[in-house]
Amino acid sequence: MKRIVLLASAIFMVLGVTRALAADAKENWTKHCARCHGEDGKGQTARGRWTRLKDYTSAADQKKFTDEEAIRITKEGKKEGGKTVMKGYSAILSDAEIKALVKHVREFKK
Repeated sequence: MKRIVLLASAIFMVLGVTRALAADAKENWTKHCARCHGEDGKGQTARGRWTRLKDYTSAADQKKFTDEEAIRITKEGKKEGGKTVMKGYSAILSDAEIKALVKHVREFKK
């Protein structure tokens, strides 16, 4: 009986942590990414159109980068022609939060 209670407790903890990470990813997206990439991931904000951001709802655009590339860019930022076009978030977000953001981006794909 004790094993069942412990197992059930462990399962509920894992489910709770998973839900918390999902909420954190959406919250982090809204706080750090949506201004440029759009709340919906289409990149149709003023800055998104100006910098020609990918449409994360597009399967074709999603194929243009790997999770590893997205993680690296989110951590380190991105430069084009010597100019910073996206700042890095490694000082603000943990590795787990960045991975959760990439997972969130993949969920935009239709």
